[in-house]
Formats: sequence, structure tokens, C-alpha cells
Amino acid sequence: MIDLHVHTTESDGSLTPEQIVVAAQEAGLEALAIADHDTLAGYDRARTAAQRAGLDLVCAVEISTRFATSASGRRRSAHLLGYFPAEPPGAEFRTWLRELQARRQQRNERLAQRLQELGLEVTLAEAAALARRLTGRVHFARVLLQKGYVNSVAEAFRTYLGETGKAYTPLEKASLEEAIERVREAGGIPSLAHPGRMSWDVCEVLGELRAAGLMGIEAYSGEHTPAQTAMYLELARAHDLLVTGGSDFHGDGKPAVRLGTGLNGNVCVPRWVLDELRAAASPCR
Repeated sequence: MIDLHVHTTESDGSLTPEQIVVAAQEAGLEALAIADHDTLAGYDRARTAAQRAGLDLVCAVEISTRFATSASGRRRSAHLLGYFPAEPPGAEFRTWLRELQARRQQRNERLAQRLQELGLEVTLAEAAALARRLTGRVHFARVLLQKGYVNSVAEAFRTYLGETGKAYTPLEKASLEEAIERVREAGGIPSLAHPGRMSWDVCEVLGELRAAGLMGIEAYSGEHTPAQTAMYLELARAHDLLVTGGSDFHGDGKPAVRLGTGLNGNVCVPRWVLDELRAAASPCR
């Protein structure tokens, strides 16, 4: 069993990188990809523990982007997974990720101000205190929960932090095309994350994204129904894309999603998925 999409406390997960390695062992995983948001810090921290445990650890990252569909021109959110199964990316890519993190910090400052304007006594410092390194909306959600403004993290997003929430503050994101280019220049494989969660029709633009350099699509996901998984597997074949997959495990942030198996066992990523990623990332490609 493998899981190529998990998060740690280095972004918005609730388990440290070291704890993730232990949890992966307990779940019977043979391979794991830490794909924290806009940072490789979780992977970096987990390497030693994974080597000691004999766990096949894959370097990955999840990048928040915007994509303007050619049909409408409207910019929509899209998450891109970057996989580096041969070797981790170098300094140039890491510098670019730090630029994205700086934008996230600026968004967080605006978000805290907006919450306060709504009469909610929530500060950036309080949210940051719950994060190990990268503060995200989930940490604001936990502060809202702790202070009794909401009854759950889900309610915090629904009422305040999500795209239709009262305090929603957009993040200045990279374009999807730029993120694809950056991942490929760094020797990685760009794959569209959890397409079933997109607010736009992936089927209509997949050819366009393939032409822009997209190499994969996350067919197996904790966000997908069996019918969606089958559809994305077929789309991958039709567009000559690699298949990726994982639970999108966050721990307490998504308590129903289990490491390795997703939501109610809806994820089972076959080993050949990682084998094909490694073959595509070889120096001969």
C-alpha cells in the first residue's frame, strides 16, 4: 500500500513529519509522499526517520495556483502536485517556494484584519502559535473553534474562511502554467491535484493543460468517488498522462480521512503508480 499525498505540521496537517513516518509504518505503508503546501520542509525533516524505518519516502509539494480557462477567461483555483521521485529539487525551486510562502504570510495578515473587522477576536499570532512553520487557514479555523465562535473546523471554513465565507481573503497565487513550468525545470513531475474538487470542468481543459506541460493527474484521491476515480483513470489514458494518487491526509483537519485508505476506504493506490513516476523522472526521459 502506498500514499502519495499527505500533509504534516509543516503546512496544515496535525502530525509532525516524524509522527507521519510512524503512522505510515503502523498503517502498513511501503511508500509515502509528503506533499505539504508550498514547502519541502516536511519531506526534509522526515528523511532521516524514513531511512531508519525502511520507508520509501518520496519528495513532493502541493502548490496553490490560479488557472484562467481559455473558454471563459475566469481565473479559478487549482492545486498542483509536484513530484520529485528521482532526487529533490535544487536551490532555485526552493527560493521560488519561499516567495510563495511570503505571499501566504501577507494573506494571513489581511485575513486576521478582516476577522477582527467582523468582531472576532482572532490574531495572526494566535493562529501562528498553532502552526509549526507555515500558517494557513486551518490554523485560523482552530482559533475560531477554541474561542467558541464555531463548533467545528468545517463550520469555520463554511462561515468565515472558505471562498463563500464572510472573511474570505484570497491568496495571491502563482499561475498554474508557471507552477507547471517551475516543477518541470526543477526535474519534477507536475500532476493536477484532486480534480474532482475543482469548481471547473477538468475534462474541457485537460488537453490545454497537457499542452502547457502537465504530466499527470491525481486519479486516486480521498476526495473522489469510485466513479470519479474511473473517469480520471480514463482521462489519463486518453491524454497520455501519468496517474498519481493519495489520501490527502491532514490528521485532525480532516479526521474522517485515513492515511493510506482515504475516506471510508475509497483510496487504494497501486504500486505501479510510483513505479511509472520513477520511470518518467529518470535522466533518460
